[in-house]
Amino acid sequence: MKKLINDPLNVANELIEGLVEAYNGECKYVGKRSIVKNDIPDNKVALLVGGGSGHEPIYHGLVGRNLADGAACGDIFAAPPPNIVFEATEAVDKGNGVLYLYGNYAGDVLNFDLGAELSDDEDIEVKTVLIADDVCSAPPTEKGKRRGVAGLVPIVKLVGAASQTATSLDELATFAEKACLQTRSVGVSMAPGAIPATGKPTFNIDEDKIGLGMGIHGEPGVGEIPMQTADELTPMMLNLIVEDFEKDEDVDALKEGDEILLFVNSLGATTMMELLIALRKAKMYFNEKGIKIFDVMVGPLVTCQEMAGISFSVTRMDDELKKNWEMPCQSVCFSKMEGRYGG
Repeated sequence: MKKLINDPLNVANELIEGLVEAYNGECKYVGKRSIVKNDIPDNKVALLVGGGSGHEPIYHGLVGRNLADGAACGDIFAAPPPNIVFEATEAVDKGNGVLYLYGNYAGDVLNFDLGAELSDDEDIEVKTVLIADDVCSAPPTEKGKRRGVAGLVPIVKLVGAASQTATSLDELATFAEKACLQTRSVGVSMAPGAIPATGKPTFNIDEDKIGLGMGIHGEPGVGEIPMQTADELTPMMLNLIVEDFEKDEDVDALKEGDEILLFVNSLGATTMMELLIALRKAKMYFNEKGIKIFDVMVGPLVTCQEMAGISFSVTRMDDELKKNWEMPCQSVCFSKMEGRYGG
């Protein structure tokens, strides 16, 4: 697959350099491969996100006003090494602790834990909350084994807002755990993406098949289903999310009168046209159940290079989550005005 790059082994470094330039003075390049805000207030509980590059705009595109304070960035689809995590932690720390918020992948967990140990040696207090929203990767009884996928965008936005007023690391971590618990996602892939170092597709799939439960590192999915129309596929995917809420003893089932945040995401190659067609069907689906869509996000925010695919994420809202959702935020890759769309 053709890519407009230079050295395939230096893509991650150069894209972060370019992102810093896009921030035009609001952020800086730190250490080997981290991006950090320039104006983090003293005594703020800092929010550090991170993970592999190649999923832009996340994670490093979620650094900004009322969002994350910094991001530790790995190579393409690879976890950031412990030294990069530590450099980013030092850079964002303002004396009131640092919350690590990232997707639940073995490499990320190992390296962020080692980064936390290095930070502890320098008397920087760290807590970790893992994002594990992919309902296809493990049952509700084993949520700790689930991958973090597109739900990380609303979660990071919510926690970024909460970090502006949190008085302690424990307070912010508790809020982040709540946001994670109320967020579920499911995704499908119709065609693969490619890793720049090889230029080759990460998997193969027949034209008449869809990969259900794809991962954002190029994983094909946990199973295959027949290719189908948007109006057939959308309710099938949303059923998996609704059923997961019903089966999970740690949360209430979604019910009539509940309010949700709905995120319709493209994995890279799927067009806005396709997302909007799926969104209209999703709205019909939830209207029939008496579940109100409090707000909508739609677009390519959690990508896997040129993978063709779509994911849905649902976050059940309450007054505390609504308050933090409605706070305006701004970054190069994701911004939101005050309030919510349409009201």
